[in-house]
Amino acid sequence: MLIELAELELHPIDFQEEFPPDAIDLGEDVRQLTLLKASGRAQLVEEHHGKRNIIQDIRLNGELATRLELLCARCLEPVAQDVTRKFDLLYRPLGTDAGNEELSVTVAEAEVGYYQGDGLLLEDAIREQVLLAVPLKVVCREDCKGLCPTCGKNRNTEPCSCAPPLGDPRWSALKDIREKLEH
Repeated sequence: MLIELAELELHPIDFQEEFPPDAIDLGEDVRQLTLLKASGRAQLVEEHHGKRNIIQDIRLNGELATRLELLCARCLEPVAQDVTRKFDLLYRPLGTDAGNEELSVTVAEAEVGYYQGDGLLLEDAIREQVLLAVPLKVVCREDCKGLCPTCGKNRNTEPCSCAPPLGDPRWSALKDIREKLEH
């Protein structure tokens, strides 16, 4: 759905969209399991820069919800994760903040996105918000044993007969000092 500036100049746009799995590309490590439901409002915000320069920003606020399949950070097994997120975003025309001099960026300016052309593609904003809502690490369960670093077997489902790692011989001098301090 393209949120067009021409229509926003007339009135705010309310949206309620449903995206089926694979309609939005979330990358290789994230798979959408259920409908992604997004609803909210887009409105035009005019920002005055000086007496004659008016910038047309698009403010997008709403919420989204879906269920995703992610990979366990320890054993790489799939894990289902519910994702919900509320968002309040501001988009400026691309190139508005470009200038010849370097300026420090405030916290508020760091959260501004940019649109190009006649409007903003809602799918791009929703994709970004879904990916921001994904946790950095997901584990299938708290006591997940992970993969064997030697043979790669999933230690949750089958034991491996690999010898425990011996340790790096470069640390042996420090290990000797630690043993002397402990005794």
